[in-house]
Amino acid sequence: MATAYMSNPIIFLIDTFFSLYILAIMLRFLLQWCNAEFYNPISQFLVKITHPPLRILRRYVPSIGKIDTASLVLVLALQMFADFSILMLKGVMISIGALLVMSLAELISLLLNIFIFAIFARALLSWFNPGAFDAASSLLYSLSEPVLDLCRRFIPTISGVDLSPLAALVLLQLAKMMILPPLQQLASLIG
Repeated sequence: MATAYMSNPIIFLIDTFFSLYILAIMLRFLLQWCNAEFYNPISQFLVKITHPPLRILRRYVPSIGKIDTASLVLVLALQMFADFSILMLKGVMISIGALLVMSLAELISLLLNIFIFAIFARALLSWFNPGAFDAASSLLYSLSEPVLDLCRRFIPTISGVDLSPLAALVLLQLAKMMILPPLQQLASLIG
């Protein structure tokens, strides 16, 4: 009882801090990948808080074309460390293979959730504040446009109504349902 009393707040803090920092690195990676405005205040914030570890890691992990592999390596390492720490505090032992698959599943879930949130928030902003331009809406546009553009290729605008956000949200949710359960099952089998 006393162990759970102390471990639950520690697990909460580990999960919160690591999740926020992993989110920041993932957003930086995605905004860099989709050529978002670098001088946007939110972009600058993400660059400043993620630059110290990435500067060191980039010495050893070069980029591959447009892909910042150092960010991907860092995000995976942090996710694995956070998952391992939380599982140890819960008294659960796991193999490195299972930890890797579990961490990959969590990162894929985060990636899909970022796109879902960006598309949903962009759609809401277009309804309530059309034509507005600020730092957040600029980044939401940059982040969601590649996915929406892909959907627009298959779903035309009907009577002036753009159905691509709805299609994208459905496809992203479907991707979560199709990709994550097999990875979670694989992690439990390797376990």
